[in-house]
Amino acid sequence: RLLPVGDLGPSSIPKRPLIPNPKSLGLLRNHTSLVSEFPQILHMMASSLLKCVLLAAASAAAAAQSPAVVIPLDKQYVPVLKDDRIVSYKTAYFGTIFMGSPQPQNFTVVFDTGSGHFFLPSTSCKSDTCKRHKRYDSRISASAVDIDHRGQKIAADASQRDQVAISFGTGEVTGEFIDETVCLTEHSGLTSSTEGLPQDCTRVRVVMATEMTQEPFSTFHFDGVMGLGLETLAVDPGFSVFEQLVARKRQNFAPSFGYFLSDNDDVPSEISFGGHDPRRMASEMQWVPAQKPELGFWQVKVLSISVGSEQLPLCADGSCVAVADTGTSLLGVPRQAAQRLHWLLARKVPENPSEIDCRDFPGPDLVFELEGGVRLTLGAKEYSRPTAMKVEQSQTKKSQVVCRASLLPVDSSQALGLKSFILGEPMLRKYYTAYDWQQRKVGFALAKQPAVATDAAQALQTEVPRQHHVIGAPPVAPQAPSVIHV
Repeated sequence: RLLPVGDLGPSSIPKRPLIPNPKSLGLLRNHTSLVSEFPQILHMMASSLLKCVLLAAASAAAAAQSPAVVIPLDKQYVPVLKDDRIVSYKTAYFGTIFMGSPQPQNFTVVFDTGSGHFFLPSTSCKSDTCKRHKRYDSRISASAVDIDHRGQKIAADASQRDQVAISFGTGEVTGEFIDETVCLTEHSGLTSSTEGLPQDCTRVRVVMATEMTQEPFSTFHFDGVMGLGLETLAVDPGFSVFEQLVARKRQNFAPSFGYFLSDNDDVPSEISFGGHDPRRMASEMQWVPAQKPELGFWQVKVLSISVGSEQLPLCADGSCVAVADTGTSLLGVPRQAAQRLHWLLARKVPENPSEIDCRDFPGPDLVFELEGGVRLTLGAKEYSRPTAMKVEQSQTKKSQVVCRASLLPVDSSQALGLKSFILGEPMLRKYYTAYDWQQRKVGFALAKQPAVATDAAQALQTEVPRQHHVIGAPPVAPQAPSVIHV
């Protein structure tokens, strides 16, 4: 039987389709004759000792705050075409997880804070779309248990299975249910028992896709989606991967995760589990309580929004919210405010250049005032479409090059309300975000981006360079403006 989408509370958000080495203090020898002859040496030694102690303390504090697991993310660019011309790119960030035992099967997934379930394509899915991806095979896993939507065990060869249909923006996934061992890092020789599982592993209910629509899944390289919305976004906490990890209450696994988006393709983006990563922060973390966490979204209250010196009246009644969504490429704005925001953020470019990257052309700041006095500011670099638009008047033959914002209109819905913003990739690249599962709050800090790509490992004090892949990267050179005739 096919369960209605609403039963699983899928995301209504539009989707496209994440330690300093302690320095040795060494041995300090007491040379009394030298000290008596050169009193300044005593001061220098004391100062050096104090600096070393402070460095060691800072390193120890950083180590104590370090997350349990850090997963580097691959990046894929997917071109968006208009009149057979590339006008923009959708992007996806995904990392590798492991499922099954005793030999785990590895899959790439989008870590999505805007949805609540974990799905992977199954070998039962025979469509070309599914075959483009790695498919999970329950027959070679000793820990796989076939279940119904309530989590009750059923026969693997049952003639009738519960199914669910989940919408993901322009596409849909239909699947059955299985209970399985999932790990964030690779571990061999695991058993079906929950006893003795490593801290980054847990038992969880998974949606095994038997059907996947061609759009958007045929164009993306990742295999599935791991929902990281709050557990109330799932039909049952048993479907929430992070809820199950937190429920194990492992000592070195904090109930939070952090998300870092790199602004340079030579440096991998990352998601950390079991704590956020202070190495990725260029400012102090500011926390904002989740608004109505029972809805399952990582949403925060927006007190006001302004462009330059103009404050929009949209949020004056206190009903605006913003959802931190790692599964959305763009900045989402309420549809009723989209036209006004586009107008305020558009800029005329003098002298009509033949090539320009609008991210480098100045514009007004877009400022979000959140609860608790937290201000999030996006500049033209973050909100602009790279490609300009050239408007040509048919009658006068005059033309004007214009830089525009890249905004996603968000329709009102029962889940999100009338005035919902989506803090997608533009905001998540500028700000490192942390998600506190226990306290139900979202943290924002300016992201610490490496100054020079070739020095990234040294700048971030990464012991081992993290492997990642970039797929379909666009040309570096700025494009000619797209032409619109009016």
